Amino acid sequence: MVEGAVPGAGDESGSRPVAGPKFWRQVVERLSTALMVVGPTGRIDAVNPAAERLLGRTAASVRGKDAHDLLHRDAAGGTLPRERCPLLRALAEEGPARGDGDSCLRGDGHLVTVSWSASPLVDDGSFKGMAVLLNDDTDGSGDPGTRREGAAYTSALEDLNERLTLVAEITDVLGQTLETDEALARLGQLLVPRLADWAAVDLRTGSGRIQRVAVTGPAGRDAALEGGRERLPGAGEGDPSPLVQVLNGGDPVRQGAAETAAAPPGSGLAAVHGDFLRTVRATSSITVPLGSRQQVTGALTVVRTDPAHPFDAADLGVVSDIGRRVGLVIDNARRFGRQRAVAEAMQRNLLAPLPQPGRLRLAARYQPAPVGSQVGGDWYDAFELKDGTLALVIGDVVGHDLTAAAGMAQLHGILRSLTWDRSGPPGTVVDRLDDAMPAITTVPMATLVLARVEGHPDTGPWTLRWTSAGHPPPLLLTPGGHARYLEAGQGLLLGAHQSDGESRPTATQSLPPGSTLLLYTDGLIEIPGSDLDTGLRRLRRHALALAHAPLDTLCDQLLARMPPGSTDDVALLALRLPEL
Repeated sequence: MVEGAVPGAGDESGSRPVAGPKFWRQVVERLSTALMVVGPTGRIDAVNPAAERLLGRTAASVRGKDAHDLLHRDAAGGTLPRERCPLLRALAEEGPARGDGDSCLRGDGHLVTVSWSASPLVDDGSFKGMAVLLNDDTDGSGDPGTRREGAAYTSALEDLNERLTLVAEITDVLGQTLETDEALARLGQLLVPRLADWAAVDLRTGSGRIQRVAVTGPAGRDAALEGGRERLPGAGEGDPSPLVQVLNGGDPVRQGAAETAAAPPGSGLAAVHGDFLRTVRATSSITVPLGSRQQVTGALTVVRTDPAHPFDAADLGVVSDIGRRVGLVIDNARRFGRQRAVAEAMQRNLLAPLPQPGRLRLAARYQPAPVGSQVGGDWYDAFELKDGTLALVIGDVVGHDLTAAAGMAQLHGILRSLTWDRSGPPGTVVDRLDDAMPAITTVPMATLVLARVEGHPDTGPWTLRWTSAGHPPPLLLTPGGHARYLEAGQGLLLGAHQSDGESRPTATQSLPPGSTLLLYTDGLIEIPGSDLDTGLRRLRRHALALAHAPLDTLCDQLLARMPPGSTDDVALLALRLPEL
């Protein structure tokens, strides 16, 4: 578990990890201080050789045993109630703890007096237990100097564990988002106050300018300095300011209060940064590049204001490692943002204008996935066939971003051609599309509804014929306040390879005058943490409430009333028949 504190995997930028699992295993095994790892329930997962010597027990004999029941004793050697165990209490609270003068039962039956400290172990956002450092106080109980030395050593190890845990948490948390603003907000929350009193991030923009995009400080003091995104003055390469040097590919810089005060004004950028340090009353600061020396995305500055606790060389190494990791996240986020913008633009450009045949009315909406999610392959289409029939399509290509957008474009064009060329029922047309898809598209799987609205566009009567390839059912709103899902016509999704000779079904439904038909993709009804039936009931309820609203208003309000948490894009196509 300890070896997971610093990830060993490489990254796309080519920056090297701090160390691999083998290295950290060797560090733990060679520690002269005893280390015990306990799981969330208090059972021992591992001990290092120093702990084996201290406790007089082998790793194999303690693994899986309850640490309190096996080791914890009172001064007379008696067992202690579990509710009096500070380690168990810390496990329940998932927080750090420490103790002095506690008694542990060795394997030979003798007691040993220990001081200890425990730090939480977190992996992928999940609490995994505690790393417990144990120090033998038995021999040094009468020697204050020895005890101070042991306490100092234990404190140093605690600091090391905290630094490694912080790097692991930042790596884990930042890896969960591909949005720059969200990543920087999370970064500030992790750095302040655990490592620093203030943190500032400056980024290079596409035009080569510098922007101060985030300032995080003690609660209630952020807004006074941040004031939104601030474009900073430029700087020449000869400027001696740490921020300028780091942005130009220089080494990380650690400064004390005296060095900050004595720094020359330099460029406008240096002056703004110096004002920031003076405003927050910095007594110690570290400025590191975001990214690698070859590709500097920006700079991270962390500040301490307590003169009794300046940054040291170990802090410089930790912040430098954090800077490399944050730079990679920002670089990935920017690439993702560019790809997402291209995919969204492609999708919008391929959504053809809607026809308005006679008194039939059509409206449609496409809403890309929320910030932080990937654009999918949702699309809608409506067009008149050569016999005057109106064709309606709603579809969703499996996949994301440019791949899905390109696949959507392929299916869109092929389905239009097949529907125009063949006058048969929708099930037959989609069978042809399914047969052709592997040969002439890159789409692995997709869902869709293909429908025909038959009848005179002004006077009717109107009949809906449709087939569904694994897609959510259309919703029909009829006069009198009725709404029902059209569940017939269901077949396998495209790409699922139907059995030979088995044709897709085509369903038929009469459409009363004044009714409204809604075709939609699953992003409108699927919300993480909620089941599909709940989403369908919610859509039916909102659609009924809006049944008499203008068609554009109905579409806008259905999207606006979606609960928060959706991670998918949405396509919506609505048809309204005239009242006779």
